[in-house]
Amino acid sequence: MNALAARRRHPAAIAVLLLLGLLVTGGAYSFFAPKDANAAPTVSADAVQDGKNLFLANCASCHGVNAEGTKSGPTLVGVGAASVDFQVSTGRMPLAGPNVQAPVNKVKFDETEIAALAAYVASLGAGPGIPEEKWTTVIQPGTPENNKAIATGGEIFRVNCAMCHNFAGAGGALTRGKYAPALDEATPRQIYEAMVTGPQSMPVFNDRNISPEGKQQVISYLAAQRDQTNVGGFSLGNLGPVSEGLFAWVFGLGILIAGAVWLGKKAA
Repeated sequence: MNALAARRRHPAAIAVLLLLGLLVTGGAYSFFAPKDANAAPTVSADAVQDGKNLFLANCASCHGVNAEGTKSGPTLVGVGAASVDFQVSTGRMPLAGPNVQAPVNKVKFDETEIAALAAYVASLGAGPGIPEEKWTTVIQPGTPENNKAIATGGEIFRVNCAMCHNFAGAGGALTRGKYAPALDEATPRQIYEAMVTGPQSMPVFNDRNISPEGKQQVISYLAAQRDQTNVGGFSLGNLGPVSEGLFAWVFGLGILIAGAVWLGKKAA
């Protein structure tokens, strides 16, 4: 008993206990932690090399030969395949020149080339991968369960996104010449990738902020907004009270002034 008590009081016992605690905690976290919904498909060495060649020819002047970044462009180490797929598939990159914000533009690469570029950048460091197809499949309205999922997507969007993108995804102005783009032409995959990579001024919504199911619900809500039938009247771009107020002042007040002038002339 005395020997056992002595071992317990040994200075190394505390270090051993701490090490065991860290091992148990790390193992439990890796087992119970939520899995990343972004797929990381196996790519060939040839695809990575093709992507590197494309990168050196089209991107290295801004992002550096090793994608470590320069004064003209940020580092791409750790941004992941999703960021490359989003930026290049929307034509935002390659950027013609420094600008406040990269606008949607004509896509300069085909799908195979975009996949190769994404594979090369993904090989430089861990980052968000291109999402699985099941999370970018639009939920179709009709059943109570699907309608509820779309409504939940609307709630998530209004809480996290509507202050910049407008409640209907019509976009809006930000500070210093920046803007939140309209989402009516963005594909479900691009919307998902934007949420997990946070392009421009947009925050990053990882799987702990908004689950993959939540992202799919947001995508489905936006699709429902695009497809819904206009029940009447001018939508005015769905830009809200600003455009509606401008319309009222220009046309409503203009009609009243014109009517008052007409009545005045008639009375005279």
